[in-house]
Amino acid sequence: MNLPKLKIGNLIARVPIVQGGMGVGISLSSLAGSVAKNGGIGVISGVEIGFNEPDYFTNKKEANIRALKNHIKKAKELSNGGIIGVNLMAVLNNFEELVKESIKEKVDIIFSGAGLPLSLPKFTKNTDTKIAPIVSSAKAAKVICKSWDKKYNVIPDAIVVEGPKAGGHLGFKEEDLNLEKNELINIVKSVIEAILPFEEKYKRSIPVIAGGGIYDGSDISTLILAGASGVQIGTRFIATNECDASMEFKETIINSSKEDISLIKSPVGMTGRAVSNNFLDQVNLENKKPKGCIANCLKPCNPSTAPYCIADALINAQKGNFEDGFAFAGVNAYRVDKITSVKELMDELVDEANKYLSNN
Repeated sequence: MNLPKLKIGNLIARVPIVQGGMGVGISLSSLAGSVAKNGGIGVISGVEIGFNEPDYFTNKKEANIRALKNHIKKAKELSNGGIIGVNLMAVLNNFEELVKESIKEKVDIIFSGAGLPLSLPKFTKNTDTKIAPIVSSAKAAKVICKSWDKKYNVIPDAIVVEGPKAGGHLGFKEEDLNLEKNELINIVKSVIEAILPFEEKYKRSIPVIAGGGIYDGSDISTLILAGASGVQIGTRFIATNECDASMEFKETIINSSKEDISLIKSPVGMTGRAVSNNFLDQVNLENKKPKGCIANCLKPCNPSTAPYCIADALINAQKGNFEDGFAFAGVNAYRVDKITSVKELMDELVDEANKYLSNN
């Protein structure tokens, strides 16, 4: 047995790997276009995507829209006919606007998590853009399917299941991260079971894509054998030549130790996983005072009480300024020890997975 292709409606990815959307500015057109060119699904992160535009601070709304459109165009050109997606968090203040603009640019698929994207089908109806919610539980998958079925007579084109070992903001309370029921493989199985009635009603399958802490081919194969149609990988793609982050950001990942990968309390009130550094130490010591909000990006954020602006910190890190920023990363980031090309990484993952599958 070899790795199957990932089919999402009429979209067929030769390699069943979705590159996770990483913001701010870690996965833009360069990374997404390269992953898509090499047979996977490349994903642009839409959060504060206009941070490099000259008018970002004076004309933020237009800067974000302009950058989003430009990155989708560039990624499509780079991809050589591959599949390009965007990741738009449901908690973004400009969520609906970015969804509409992505559809206008004929993006192949919109991935959306960090909240329940219940309004998503309203915008994609009668378009070719596919929609894939990102969930962390069977309950959330069921709520979305039920809501979309009732209000819009549609079901998701795919569902991404993100487990507790992912980087960035996590869909779990800190005390629930190590529960057996929340192991990725168990959530995948429970989601597959929960969506079965909707698949039967619409007479089509909803591919489930598993993400969070996936490192190598054996991880991929284990999840494929458990019923997943594909996997989502984020952190490993940071250490590629084509990743849109600064070299300092990439080196933060490859120089990290196991002890460096830690849980943080994000200013938006969620648990996150990141690489420890002096900036985060100062936050923990409550030495950081709110400097004000630069972005007004996330609905749950209260700038008057936040110890720092998360958009500002992530933009600083993207550009290599770790005195005033930090890197989100998955639980296995410390295992990454070199920078490679997207092609080499994907070939390695596919080869490992195929070897593992042929032995099972």
